[in-house]
Amino acid sequence: METDEEYNGLGAAHVPAQQTGSEMNAVEKIELASEGEAVHFFKTVKDRLLDVNRWTEIAGGAMSDFFLTDEHGNLVQRKATGGDHIRIDIPGPGTQTGGGYDWVTIEEIKLEVLYDTEVLSMTARPSANPLTASEDTAHFLTKAATSTFQVKRIGNTIYAEEHGRNEVPNTDTEHTLDNIRNTFVGWGAKVGFSYPQWKALVKGLLNHDHLYPSA
Repeated sequence: METDEEYNGLGAAHVPAQQTGSEMNAVEKIELASEGEAVHFFKTVKDRLLDVNRWTEIAGGAMSDFFLTDEHGNLVQRKATGGDHIRIDIPGPGTQTGGGYDWVTIEEIKLEVLYDTEVLSMTARPSANPLTASEDTAHFLTKAATSTFQVKRIGNTIYAEEHGRNEVPNTDTEHTLDNIRNTFVGWGAKVGFSYPQWKALVKGLLNHDHLYPSA
């Protein structure tokens, strides 16, 4: 897995500080022939990042299934915005707390432009199931965890990154079976089982050979 030195710089302030548990970094980059071409392609890359419903397709199917919902948990077909949720269908058994799914909320989407650089960041955090009144975190990680998905352009080079921070298994729900499941899934993430899917996603975001049509 990539180290801190491989992503420090532009957009680093958008990534929450690592304080507890484990962390993960998945980084890919592509260099285009000219800055003009990079500026044009970066529009596609930004659209892909916000098109959560197509993440599995963009990653070549090497992922869990992701569904964008509004703040109330209703499925929506549009680009992501702050306050939305992402419903995640991880292979294997789901949780009772999450209605069979894992849930995160999109806390913040930031766009920063400075001279010949641009960065778009989207930070998601484990959340309760918006379809129920329960306040229990419906995810295999606790609310301390974050995933920051980031694309950036520096001149004619474009980067796509995922930065997981403060990843601690969620073992304090009201359901014993959920706690057991979250322990095993969280352990798997800690030892790197989730890294390949994020690596596939960031690589797919930069796929210049297959220009996915806009939704």
